[in-house]
Amino acid sequence: MKIIHCSDLHLDSKMKSNLDGKKAKERRDEILITYQNMVKYATENEVKIILIAGDMFDKKNITVKAKNIVLDSINSHPEIDFIYLKGNHDEISFIEDIENIPSNLKLFNSKEWTTYKYGKITISGIEFGELDSYEIYKSLMLNKSDINIVTLHGQESNYDAKDKAEIINLKELKNKNIDYLALGHIHTFKQGKLDTRGIYCYSGCLEGRGFDECGEKGFVLLEIDEEKSKITSKFIPFAGRHLYEIEVDVTGTSTTLDVENKIDEKLKDIEKEALIKIILTGKVEIDSERDIAYLEKKYKNLYYFAKIYDETSLKIDYMTYENDVSLKGEFIRLVLEQKLSEEEQRKIITTGIKALSGEEIN
Repeated sequence: MKIIHCSDLHLDSKMKSNLDGKKAKERRDEILITYQNMVKYATENEVKIILIAGDMFDKKNITVKAKNIVLDSINSHPEIDFIYLKGNHDEISFIEDIENIPSNLKLFNSKEWTTYKYGKITISGIEFGELDSYEIYKSLMLNKSDINIVTLHGQESNYDAKDKAEIINLKELKNKNIDYLALGHIHTFKQGKLDTRGIYCYSGCLEGRGFDECGEKGFVLLEIDEEKSKITSKFIPFAGRHLYEIEVDVTGTSTTLDVENKIDEKLKDIEKEALIKIILTGKVEIDSERDIAYLEKKYKNLYYFAKIYDETSLKIDYMTYENDVSLKGEFIRLVLEQKLSEEEQRKIITTGIKALSGEEIN
């Protein structure tokens, strides 16, 4: 049997933290399309179950379009069971609004463990909220002879924490006859050993939504051999668009063109459809010239989205300006005498040098 483990789809996210209204809508639509493509992948590869480990949606009030797309994907694929565990972003209203819940949409609750059985394969889950962690872990009972998949949504830890609704204590799940612990909440693929028998896995999200979600995104494909009681898992990269955070060391550059060449070298293998965040680092001379607005405009025209952050520091030879009688020397000494952070010094000196040189200040 084949099973897709996915989570944190966050369908209908606003997507407005970096993007304008038009592109935010495009990205919302793209995330819905990626979800539909995953369902298509399931049909083409004879996947029998799509296990969604929380946060299918991003907020309480979802659009009619998003709700209809999800319901249609479930109703039009009766050969696939959609097993859906609510996460901390999901709202029960999505289910309550459905007049007739499709028979192939399987749900969990927060009162007790629910188990769905497929031959030797069991899929068990519980939603956090009503029971405390002690009751949750104590009440999980699995048969040793079954192939046991357990799904939860929360932050993995080896210890309990104050926020028990979001902490998954891996120690308490050891030696429970779990073969595969399907987790949601962390937006990056992560897999590790649970105990001598099983593993735990975060599938990550289907599409990155911000620059804290860079890297490959997708889902996990499980292939289960019931005769051998064996599970093999494989991460399937599936995002339609990627996000990158790129550090560019511009030490030694003195002009905007120098910086541009350094950036171009770093970006040569990145597709133009990507969203990129460029962070300039390194030490630069006081008199070096960098027009960030110009560079940002250039790369916004080349890529789907681009943002540049100047985190360089100034390479200052304090002795050079100790006895400098020029206006520039007087200005730099004055700034250096103040109790300012290195970042504040850089911004003030850079702006001041531009002003003294007659350059436009952005």
